[in-house]
Amino acid sequence: MVALAFAATSLNYLDRQALSVAAPVLMAQFGMNHQSYSHVVFAFMLAYTIGNGISGPLLDRLGTRLGFALTMAWWSAAGMLNGLARGPRSLGMFQFLLGSGEAGNWPASVKVVAEWFPTEERALASGIFNSGSAAGAILAPPVVVWLLLHYGWRQAFFAVGLLGYLWIAVWWLLYHTPEGVKSEVKLPGVSPAKLFRTRFVWSFTLAKVLLDPVWYFYVFWFPEYLKSARHFSMAAIGKYAWIPFGVAGLGNILGGWTSGWMLGRGLSLNAARKGGVTLFALLMTSAIPAVLARDARVSIALVSVAMLGYTACCSIMLAYPADVFPRSVVGSIWGLASMGSGLGGMIFALLTGWVLDRFSYVWVFVGFGLLPLLSAGVLWTLLGPISPSSCGLDPGVRAQGAR
Repeated sequence: MVALAFAATSLNYLDRQALSVAAPVLMAQFGMNHQSYSHVVFAFMLAYTIGNGISGPLLDRLGTRLGFALTMAWWSAAGMLNGLARGPRSLGMFQFLLGSGEAGNWPASVKVVAEWFPTEERALASGIFNSGSAAGAILAPPVVVWLLLHYGWRQAFFAVGLLGYLWIAVWWLLYHTPEGVKSEVKLPGVSPAKLFRTRFVWSFTLAKVLLDPVWYFYVFWFPEYLKSARHFSMAAIGKYAWIPFGVAGLGNILGGWTSGWMLGRGLSLNAARKGGVTLFALLMTSAIPAVLARDARVSIALVSVAMLGYTACCSIMLAYPADVFPRSVVGSIWGLASMGSGLGGMIFALLTGWVLDRFSYVWVFVGFGLLPLLSAGVLWTLLGPISPSSCGLDPGVRAQGAR
């Protein structure tokens, strides 16, 4: 079951990173500067933000099997439409459609983990499926560059979008809900607004506002950084841009394993989850020396460390909602938190484009090296303890959340 979520996440990133890999070509063809490109990224993030607020509750209502299939069908079609873009406006419109569909992947995958794995295994299971983001990002540079150089960028978008429909066929045949989950009593009246008013959800969302834009920066801007700041050709981008994402894939497993190891050593759930995130947030500060390094190889190595830190943080944080809340509402909670993620991505995408057109990548990398420490600070000071008793809902809901 977690392998299906891994495959979906891989396709999610293959579809979205087709834009960043093709960005140097698209910017030249459509006459875009950094700020214009940031508007296209903003369109994706705006839809991603809105889509998370809708997809989480919708997945809780439709169920994991049907909901995941529908969201995959939507974003795969939208990914193919990007191949029809005629300029920045139509490209931004198709990216908006892509973002609205891709938002459903994480609420759906978190529900898969919540349905199939107990507390002590959730962080590792989350890390496994989330490593699909690295897998998709690893595949994107060589695959998209090869398609682009041999067939054109339009055909590259068409080809990667088609893969989603193959996944739907396999998913529909194989996925089923465990009997124990089927027998659980659904919770009426727990609206997203009520969930967001709880201390855990709004502070967790704030932490995502500060953490996730770092990853979006690498996803949408790293190939362009290699071209403009390190003077890589498109062929060189296809050859080397996957390396940090390959290293990042290890972070998904390392983060989940570290959190489980801490629990096994007798640390409380609260200390293991927050301590693990803090440890890996410190690794993400390697972005600062990465931009200052003269050797491109050293820069790529340090970016790889920073990206490993992010995926390790994320694999641990993916387990947070199911640690505290009932399984029947984790999709809604993750959707709300991902709205924060998208909001941060929107703000920092525009800020990145503005800074790059006026200054350089140095200030951008410094900022994204420090943001994870602010996110970890929010978890320690505002989130409260990680336990079912801290969900902030009535005792009946807390009792179901403790299962």
